[in-house]
Amino acid sequence: MQAIIQRDEQDPSSLELGEVDTPQLRPGEVLVKVAAAGVNRADLLQARGHYPPPEGASAVIGLEAAGTIVDAGDTDWEVGTEVGALLAGGGYAQYVAVPQGQLLPIPRGFSLEHTAAVIEVACTVWSNLVMEAGLQAGQTVLIHGGGGGIGTFAIQVAKALGARVAVTAGSEEKLQRCRELGADILINYREEDFAEKLQDSCDVILDIMGAKYLKGNLRALAKDGHMVMIGMQGGTKAEINLGVVLAKRLTIQGTTLRSRDAAAKAEIVAQTVANVWPMLEDGRVKHALHATFLLAQAAEAHAALDSGEVTGTLVLKVDGDAQEDA
Repeated sequence: MQAIIQRDEQDPSSLELGEVDTPQLRPGEVLVKVAAAGVNRADLLQARGHYPPPEGASAVIGLEAAGTIVDAGDTDWEVGTEVGALLAGGGYAQYVAVPQGQLLPIPRGFSLEHTAAVIEVACTVWSNLVMEAGLQAGQTVLIHGGGGGIGTFAIQVAKALGARVAVTAGSEEKLQRCRELGADILINYREEDFAEKLQDSCDVILDIMGAKYLKGNLRALAKDGHMVMIGMQGGTKAEINLGVVLAKRLTIQGTTLRSRDAAAKAEIVAQTVANVWPMLEDGRVKHALHATFLLAQAAEAHAALDSGEVTGTLVLKVDGDAQEDA
């Protein structure tokens, strides 16, 4: 089959279409013919050598895809069923093997392209805000990077749950987008100190920055607050005041979705379908597909995402034409 291959491990942009073996099914897996694959920041990290696939996973980049089952293996799924797939790797290809617990139905009214762009973000947001941090109606949540793909999605899910939402972003344009999605407190991190503005008020923080924001996050958290760190864009090492953690009874947690075992991913997928899919179908949560690229244009898609100018998500189409602002 055709798949994206990184020709030079030292060059993240050396992503080209090449030939690899079609996946062989293991027990409990189905083979999906991929129509579209989502593009994520984790994919950029893998291309740079910083986020290798878990043991046993495909070395091909791609953490989410949508398409049609062409071989149901030993499962009860039917050949011809259109599905989304949460992956540990392998999405940037014509075919991908998927554990049956990581298959998702296509949300009502969604295309395969839109489905491929929503799986990773939906599972990430629901598992961290609700399954880990326990966000509830009436609580205050701080979402860093509110203008990004995860941020814009998390704002809407949090509002649908009845939470009060604070966000940080680096431009007035991005803050305006956050406002339109329902954010209550808007902080331009280039001009304001989020920790000073939110001191002792946040029940939950969804953090993508890591070390750079640790001190400020501890200051912003309320007593019994819960911070979930899902990224380290601001570095990996910081000094922590354990006295603050003890005095406020704080929970500080780091999570990744990709490295979880099959049972944990199946539970996340099941809860996401049960809780987030209805929000997508009735319009409480809207997901913006910024642009689509052909599979052979994977390097261009990575460059676009890395530019910081993308306000929604990006998708690679295995067949068909690329579209801007789909």
